[in-house]
Amino acid sequence: MVRSAVAETDENALGPAGPIAPGTDPLGDPFLRTRIALPTRPATYLRRQRLVRHLDQALRTPLTLVNGAAGAGKTLLTADWAAGLRQPVAWLTAEAGDRGPGMFWAYLLQALRACGAPLSGAVGIPAEAAQVPRKLLTTLAAGLSERDRPVVVVLDEYDRVTDPEIAQQLEYVLHHSGQGMRLVIVTRTEPLLPLHRYRAAGQLTEIRAAELAFTPEEAVALLDLHGLSLPLHAGRALVDRTGGWAAGLRLSALAARDSADPEVYLKEFEAGHSTVADFLLAEVHRRQTQETQDLLLRVSVLERFCPGLANALTRRTDAETILVKLHRENAFVEHLGHSWYRLHPLFGEILRAHLQVCLPGIEPELHRRAAQWLRRSGSLTETLAHGAASGNWGFTAGALVDDLAIGQLFTGLRSDGLDQLFSGMEPAATGPAPELVRAARDLSRYDTERGLFHLHHAKERLSCDAPDTAAAQLSCALLEALAARLTGSPERAENAAAAADRLQQEVPGHLLDKHPEFNALLMTHLGSTLLWAGRFEDARAALTTVTGSHGGSSTALPRQEAMGYLALIDYLNGWIGRAERKALAGAAEAERSGLPQPSASGIGLLVLAAVAVDRDELGRAQALLDETARLPSAVHDPVTAAGRAIAKDLLLLVRGNARAAVEARDPAVPAAVASPWAAGHEAVVASAAHLAEGRPERAAEVLQDVSGDQPACAVEAARMLLAAGRPGAALGLLDSIRTGARTGPAVTVRAALARAQAAEGAGDTATARRLVEQALLDARRERLRRPFLDARPWIRPLLSTEPLHELAADWLTPGPSRRGGPTAIDVPPPPLVAEKLSGRERDVLERLARMMSTEEIAADLYVSVNTVKTHLKSVYRKLAVSRRNEAVRRARELGLV
Repeated sequence: MVRSAVAETDENALGPAGPIAPGTDPLGDPFLRTRIALPTRPATYLRRQRLVRHLDQALRTPLTLVNGAAGAGKTLLTADWAAGLRQPVAWLTAEAGDRGPGMFWAYLLQALRACGAPLSGAVGIPAEAAQVPRKLLTTLAAGLSERDRPVVVVLDEYDRVTDPEIAQQLEYVLHHSGQGMRLVIVTRTEPLLPLHRYRAAGQLTEIRAAELAFTPEEAVALLDLHGLSLPLHAGRALVDRTGGWAAGLRLSALAARDSADPEVYLKEFEAGHSTVADFLLAEVHRRQTQETQDLLLRVSVLERFCPGLANALTRRTDAETILVKLHRENAFVEHLGHSWYRLHPLFGEILRAHLQVCLPGIEPELHRRAAQWLRRSGSLTETLAHGAASGNWGFTAGALVDDLAIGQLFTGLRSDGLDQLFSGMEPAATGPAPELVRAARDLSRYDTERGLFHLHHAKERLSCDAPDTAAAQLSCALLEALAARLTGSPERAENAAAAADRLQQEVPGHLLDKHPEFNALLMTHLGSTLLWAGRFEDARAALTTVTGSHGGSSTALPRQEAMGYLALIDYLNGWIGRAERKALAGAAEAERSGLPQPSASGIGLLVLAAVAVDRDELGRAQALLDETARLPSAVHDPVTAAGRAIAKDLLLLVRGNARAAVEARDPAVPAAVASPWAAGHEAVVASAAHLAEGRPERAAEVLQDVSGDQPACAVEAARMLLAAGRPGAALGLLDSIRTGARTGPAVTVRAALARAQAAEGAGDTATARRLVEQALLDARRERLRRPFLDARPWIRPLLSTEPLHELAADWLTPGPSRRGGPTAIDVPPPPLVAEKLSGRERDVLERLARMMSTEEIAADLYVSVNTVKTHLKSVYRKLAVSRRNEAVRRARELGLV
């Protein structure tokens, strides 16, 4: 009577789902309704439509797998989807206590009857818990195959089913049910079913951990259901930390509701002391064996790990078996491929906190073991990170130096990270490697005195006869070359390059192949130093080896620097078009490699500024100068400092501020040798100031050391001498200029104009006209306007005559006015675009001109805001501007909008 009453209670409790047939399970106990009823969704449940749409595919495939870790939201997702279906849904929650196939099938048959699926009376119920008659399975499959509409069978927590016989029986029924059944398995582990066969036939729907993870938008919506209103960026940060794990988000939201500032709490909560930690430790960690728990705790100090590395930390040999099992069970161990794994970020954070409690003080030792294993495997980045965490600075610095990777402190990509990593190096760390790292860090900050101090100590500790010191000595040579560059010492740079060339024969070839940035940096330092000394062709040879090298992002910064220095050589030789192209190519190279812009010394931008002055694009020149002002190397590298002085002084001179150019000069960078071209430019500026203040004698006197060996300085000095009333000296200086293919239009045009001015002053107008004509022909190709603007006092009458007027029209002068006479020579020409805009960049530019915001442009073009920002950066670069209004103005001048 009691048993019947219980059965009756279960029957009446099902309500609209349908009555349960009277009876008991094979052990004689009543069926538990909770195992065959759809789970209830809480009020804070968030329906994620993208996952519901994916689950709808389950109605078209025989088998569906929803596979994820504990707390991933599998069960509630499937229950929510099932509740909205029109066809019958048989729900069964598996239990580890099911003893044998008979018990499993008894419950599954009861679930089918409960959902209203008609079953033949011949099916019956298994009489024994340990076995199932074959006839029962055959009859069930046959009955299901005759259905017009399939019944959906959901097996929740299927990972608890471990009997292979049940899996075989289930696959048998599924196969022979045809279109009459749709099986949905919700599990933490891979089920013992032939998934590969269903997958290959296109008969499997899969939803796995990556898809179950919440997106930032979904996380914000979920928190809103918990009464928390967070901006999207806060939701994104929380998703990054939790990996989008459903349970972690819900538990965090519940805890945050009791916080005074929920947004700050969700950003800074201590994962190791939270309800999230309680959940993961109970549901995942403590369910494992003692050996597995110990492995998880130890590998928590690692970002990623493989069996060999895990074994090094545990001092055992069973890591591979354990890791494969953990991944298969979705125990928050993610497989990265090639036998590498990582912990779920929040799980790792919790385990690290738990490690401090369970094994206090062991972390440095674990980091030490990891660093040693990783160094043997050749993983430098992780070796350095764990070496630093272990506090073993001699080992860590030695790993960097022995790998020939010290150049990475200067590449712009990993530089900041490495500098920060070694910022904690203690003064007590001694030896060649720590001293070399200190020297490199000081030199990277342009602290030459301290850098040379540490470099000297490193060299003292290195014995030339000691074994395995070639990499350290080669690192010394690189730092010597950098010190030579910063001090303007060509002899020192050449000695360092020669030493490096010898030492490279003693270093394993794979190290040089692994670090192409080493030679790229070395030759950039050498080329810069030779350029400072005025040895342009030697510098060009060294720098060209850098621009022609490969190495991807690791050599992007030295390649950009080398292109900038080559551009400066072209500019000083008078080839402003070539200079512009090289400078722009260097900037594009750095941008493609992800370097911040502007980067390095900014020498390319300074060249572009000087070119802009020559073309009378003064606004652009000022913008480019302003862009380089925040770069630290602008006043520490002699070549860059001189390049900045040239661009700045040219701009001040054309604006009539010669005295300001003299007074605004930055303090000179101490240099071992004087730079002839830098000194020549300084003399020209000083001469211009004396002329402006009415001291022609003094103006001529300061030009005495300017020679024809520096053509660009010589032609400017000749112009000053003409203005000072020294035409003979001016012509003599022009005659001393070296001519040939190395001298470009910016020199030849100015030289021709200076000679023309002298001829015009001597009354030889025909010669003057001929020289101006040749100058116009050469200048037109380069859009070189500044020399003619500087010559306005005497050249204007000549330009009003034919054919000079025709040659100057439209680029130097706008052509005849309505009265038929020439217009002012200093009407600015339309600026040109250095690189053609793409179609999408023009789309963005057009909307920019309509005063649309970045967000409005993104919405209008159906792209992301980040994509619009990327296009804007490219537009600014190609138009040589730095702000929105400048881009629109320049585009209108070019007729682009």
